[in-house]
Amino acid sequence: MGEVAGAGEAVTIEALSLRELARQAGVSHAAPRRHFADRQALLDAMAEVGFTRLADEVAAAIGSAGGDYQARLRAGAAAYVRFATQDAALMELMFGAKNTAGSVGPRRAAERLFAIIGDLIREGQRAGALPAGDPFRLQLLFGATLQGIAALVTSGRIPPEQADMLVTDAISLFSPG
Repeated sequence: MGEVAGAGEAVTIEALSLRELARQAGVSHAAPRRHFADRQALLDAMAEVGFTRLADEVAAAIGSAGGDYQARLRAGAAAYVRFATQDAALMELMFGAKNTAGSVGPRRAAERLFAIIGDLIREGQRAGALPAGDPFRLQLLFGATLQGIAALVTSGRIPPEQADMLVTDAISLFSPG
């Protein structure tokens, strides 16, 4: 399961408590309660921040890749996998069932990320760089591919230096132009 690093030790997300976070942060055990109603509120806030950071990184990568569609698709994909492998515990929290149905912040932040990727997929379809069909299904397949690459790295199945090569291969399969 995901771990939150701190003070030379790792704590699983499942075992995370406000008291433990306060200890790791070097503040009083009551300090987190001033900002978060409960553990779930803290986890939701962390997920929201994670989705916001990931969306920002993917958008920046796409924006800085120039006008070539494949370069933009690859840059966005590489940013996603890089984030997912560098912040694996946060990704687990973001995509886990730990976000309650009533948590608006994480859902909105996730929707922004998915809109950025969805826009890129639809752009590729309009330009003929991606196959026609349901853009949402293609977006899900693309996202699952990126999650899979990241999972291979974070589980130690492949070395991190192979991630970029797999992203390049995935882009070639999705957009063979």
